[in-house]
Amino acid sequence: MYLSVLLAATPSSEPVGSLEEAAEHAGNAAGWVEENWSTWLSTGLRILLIVAVAITLRYLIRRALTNLIDRMNRSAQAVEGTALGGLLVNAERRRQRSEAIGSVLRSVASFMILGTAALMVLGAFKINLAPLLASAGVAGVALGFGARNLVTDFLSGVFMILEDQYGVGDTIDAGVASGEVIEVGLRVTKLRGDNGEIWYVRNGEVKRIGNLSQGWSTAGVDVTVRPTENLAEIREAIITAAEAMAKEEPWSERLWGPVEVLGLDAVLLDSMTVRVTAKTMPGKAVGVERELRWRIKQALDDAGIRMIGATPVEGDGESTADPTAAMAAPSAYASATSPQSLAATPIPPSTTRISK
Repeated sequence: MYLSVLLAATPSSEPVGSLEEAAEHAGNAAGWVEENWSTWLSTGLRILLIVAVAITLRYLIRRALTNLIDRMNRSAQAVEGTALGGLLVNAERRRQRSEAIGSVLRSVASFMILGTAALMVLGAFKINLAPLLASAGVAGVALGFGARNLVTDFLSGVFMILEDQYGVGDTIDAGVASGEVIEVGLRVTKLRGDNGEIWYVRNGEVKRIGNLSQGWSTAGVDVTVRPTENLAEIREAIITAAEAMAKEEPWSERLWGPVEVLGLDAVLLDSMTVRVTAKTMPGKAVGVERELRWRIKQALDDAGIRMIGATPVEGDGESTADPTAAMAAPSAYASATSPQSLAATPIPPSTTRISK
């Protein structure tokens, strides 16, 4: 009984051991934290500094690019108010081109800045970047081979926009299709054809581009008359019609130079061709040619000068008919002694009898 009471009164050693272990662990943890808190603090501050610098730099660069694009648009609007500004500058085309360039530059700047910041953050955590960069390089090469057409279209679109090869409102001949440009993208260009159809042309497929809306166009008209007409009267009639046309709207704006009579382009036995040209506003050459033909035809009719086409023209006097035109060619069968007649003559039956 006394032994049980003594055993109950004696304190157990297990709680004492547990407290000592807990105190030891706590001391070790406190020491580990005390040893590494400076490293954590420096790493955290470094990461915060990297992120802050990356965000600030990205904001400043994007803001600078946006201001540059806005300045380009304002300069285009200022030029548009001048005499030739409306003819040489398309505000919508300039706006879309500048927006596309700004979008590409902003995307490239963001990718480079954020990508560099991400690699620096990983480096701050003591992560080995060599396998990651190697894997990214292999993935990039595989993606380049698999999507080479997409990459080609994208790069071609970037250079087309940067070089201003064409824009919205231009009439172009892209080889695979032709028409008016209604949208310019980094991968696809949209064209509206002559019949209203819309062509989607990949930028990588365009090998040559003929822009019919840049600079100026040339309107050419061929006037075909009889070779007996007076050349001085023809020149005077054409110049008079052209001067009257140049003084009327809207042809006064579409004609960028005087109508020139270049001279005789061809002289044949039954006709001669006079070449007439004029420098016009880009894309307006066809309309100027039609109006110029109309006025030249009226002027020549008023002057009594007759225009002819590709078919030969009958003379003014009565033509002498060929008396042999209605006669048939002589036949070889007309003569009874000709070889053809003798060959066609039937052989008479034989009258001799064969004796037995």
